[in-house]
Amino acid sequence: MIETQSLTKKYGDLVAVNEINLNLKEGDVFGFIGPNGSGKTTTMRMIATLLNPDYGEAYVCGKSIYTHPQEIRRLVGYMPDFFGVYDDMTVIEYLEFFAATYRIDGPARRKVCEEKLELVDLSFKRDAYASQLSRGQTQRLGLARTLLHEPQVLLLDEPASGLDPRARIEIRGLLKRLGETNKTIVVSSHILPELADVCTRVGMIEKGNLIIDDYVKEVMRKARETITLDIRVTTDSEGAAKLLEGHDSVASITMQGETIRAYLDRETLDYSTLPTMLIEAGYRIQMFREEDVNLETAFMELTKGVQQ
Repeated sequence: MIETQSLTKKYGDLVAVNEINLNLKEGDVFGFIGPNGSGKTTTMRMIATLLNPDYGEAYVCGKSIYTHPQEIRRLVGYMPDFFGVYDDMTVIEYLEFFAATYRIDGPARRKVCEEKLELVDLSFKRDAYASQLSRGQTQRLGLARTLLHEPQVLLLDEPASGLDPRARIEIRGLLKRLGETNKTIVVSSHILPELADVCTRVGMIEKGNLIIDDYVKEVMRKARETITLDIRVTTDSEGAAKLLEGHDSVASITMQGETIRAYLDRETLDYSTLPTMLIEAGYRIQMFREEDVNLETAFMELTKGVQQ
């Protein structure tokens, strides 16, 4: 759905985007992570045919940004980080105006607008003036506008920017629902936790260079230096810890109160013999779980020394 080949953009001596290669498939929700000024917006604007690269190529649904820009614009829904609304229009009038620019005519226009308002939970504001909306509601209106022509690809640049915590949660919920529609979605943010539970795939860009690009599960796997198990037994935690310490796959043991923390060798793929060993030794297990690695921890681990 989206493919870039050595996509590059320069502003004088500044390389804003440096030979970025992406290959996103249908249904991918790509979290584009990076600090302000790292090249996220520039990349998205080139894919949306709003900015010409200095070098490289990009394809959207198999169409080149050089030879088929108009067709790409019909396939893409682009939502910039900041956009204006017409204050003297009501919400429904605003959407109908843009629906008309997409040549959605007749009864279908009102129907589509009502459906998008419902999707973004803004139906209760349909007759309010755009100037009366909160920042979060304005973002949802912008998202509704972006979806009017049923684009196959969504490019959402910092959709949660400037929102209060409640509005951020609402936007994340909307992104989750959109991710279930098999659209290809690129959503950028400089705050990693905003996208941790939304995206299926993540990329990190720093000073125009794509440092990481992979599916979330693979990023987690690469970041995991060791498997950590939290174990609790009903009696004699110290004895259970000594027993576990003697196992070939256990690199080290620490105690956190009554909880045993077992750090396994990185090569360990199967630790099912550990609970079996405890049970056979007469211990009753209250808890046995593997510590999760979250996306933020994974990025910190994988980018050590890269961002200096």
